[in-house]
Amino acid sequence: MTHPTPAPRAAAPSAAERVYRHLKRSILEQVYPGGLLISEGEIAEATGVSRTPVREALLRLEAEGLVALYPKRGALIRPVSAGEVADVIEARRLVELHAAERVWPRRAALRADLARWLDRMREAHAAGDVTALMAADRAFHATVVEAAGNEILAELYHRLRDRQLRMGEASFRLSPGWAEVALTEHAAQLAALDGDDLRVWLDSVGAHIDNAATVLRTLG
Repeated sequence: MTHPTPAPRAAAPSAAERVYRHLKRSILEQVYPGGLLISEGEIAEATGVSRTPVREALLRLEAEGLVALYPKRGALIRPVSAGEVADVIEARRLVELHAAERVWPRRAALRADLARWLDRMREAHAAGDVTALMAADRAFHATVVEAAGNEILAELYHRLRDRQLRMGEASFRLSPGWAEVALTEHAAQLAALDGDDLRVWLDSVGAHIDNAATVLRTLG
């Protein structure tokens, strides 16, 4: 009797990759807030590795614009600037409103997908899980963009993911009541998809982005 060959195990991530993932997650989730200066030694101790993989991870994060390196001092977590907020919001409006118009003829299928993400947002909010709430919110928006069928725009939108995650986490954590507003506005978008007025749908998408921009500018 022959036995099936076991599937090869995925290679374990290198020390530098583990540090990179740890730092990036900590930055995006505001565990390491903008403006914090953290030393290589502190990072090495927190992750249980030597300083060499820490330096490799920090160089990757510097290339992504998340940290600024200062020799012999450490890494400064870059704060989210007002200019970055404005740029991201402008890019979101351009991409999301274009996608929203493109998907209108297929709104029934889109509505079903968005309803599932809205349910996850509500579950995460009820559980007090801000990170899961933010992830579901991001997926709600990305679903609209991906449904438009333009791979280049979808790729562009996903390249904004880290910056949006970072800003979105801050808004959900630091702005009282924003989660309830986001849930209400997403529900309004689903209601717009049930109707037959494209303008109502586009206005609901644009208003939600504008309201998010107002919250982010207040936090900045």
